[in-house]
Amino acid sequence: MAKLSWSSIALALFLSVVFAVEVAHAGGEGSLKPEQCASACNYRCSATSHRNPCIEFCNMCCKKCLCVPSGTYGHKEECPCYNNWKTKEGTPKCP
Repeated sequence: MAKLSWSSIALALFLSVVFAVEVAHAGGEGSLKPEQCASACNYRCSATSHRNPCIEFCNMCCKKCLCVPSGTYGHKEECPCYNNWKTKEGTPKCP
């Protein structure tokens, strides 16, 4: 078995902590306070060309679900309420 140096162990520990922090900040149902919705939605909608409607619907969904998925697209599985809220036509309500 190969010897692990202290620097290798420290690097592995550091990467584990970074990964844990990323997962913890990824969201989750009820992970936001209502006052955090605006900044979370600004980032969520930053890559779309339909920014105003995106921010409007994102804020509405965030206020109900207290969650916004990480990133600018996808990852809705992080927020089941956000993911499952549909329009009357059955399309996703939340961006």
